[in-house]
Amino acid sequence: MLIFDLNHLCLPHNHRTKSPDTLNRPHTKSPDMMDSSTQHPDEGAQEKKREPLLSPTETRTPKKEPVGDGVAALVAMTRDGIIGNNGDLPWRLSSDLRRFKQITMGGVLIMGRKTYDSIGRPLPGRKTIVLTRNANWQQTGVLTASNPREAIVLSGEQKTFVVGGAEIYRQLLPYCDQILLTRVLAEIEGDTKIDLDLTDFEASERSEHPAGERDEYATEFIRYKRRKRS
Repeated sequence: MLIFDLNHLCLPHNHRTKSPDTLNRPHTKSPDMMDSSTQHPDEGAQEKKREPLLSPTETRTPKKEPVGDGVAALVAMTRDGIIGNNGDLPWRLSSDLRRFKQITMGGVLIMGRKTYDSIGRPLPGRKTIVLTRNANWQQTGVLTASNPREAIVLSGEQKTFVVGGAEIYRQLLPYCDQILLTRVLAEIEGDTKIDLDLTDFEASERSEHPAGERDEYATEFIRYKRRKRS
């Protein structure tokens, strides 16, 4: 979900291939990547042929994690789907950032480059995978993947979370067994919006959270689990 604690920031039941060694790459400036609700080809970079996506029916070894088996999409949005504005979160929700840290600590975060740029660095205690078609984009301590299949393979056996942006959610939602949704209970303007398709999911947990001292708005946290695939 697009919720990050920049100071302290701490599933189909399918078979995963073990992760390769972590790559440490030299720091370079970040060219364009695919992370908005509309795909934008990388300017000046040769576009690589996309590998086929993993079929949601392919099997992976189940994992037993606090959030359940498989991959989870972690999303924060308003009732009408706003998730961002001017490359940042359009709200201040400290309690939700704490929940984000608690849920993701020790896991893998899959995100697009613009989401990574909004954070500015790899989050402590988690492995970061950036999905980008630009083969020249590199950051120290960050793994890169050119397509969803490669990102899933790189995540290995760890609990894995898809955290945005809009295009990354669209590409990886078919492979998620859970959606962990923070619904912001306010009307907020923004320039980034998603249409979250919940047709194949059902709510298994729901809780309301009044705005705390460091929260601008009240929120509702909903855990959706994918209905059994036929």
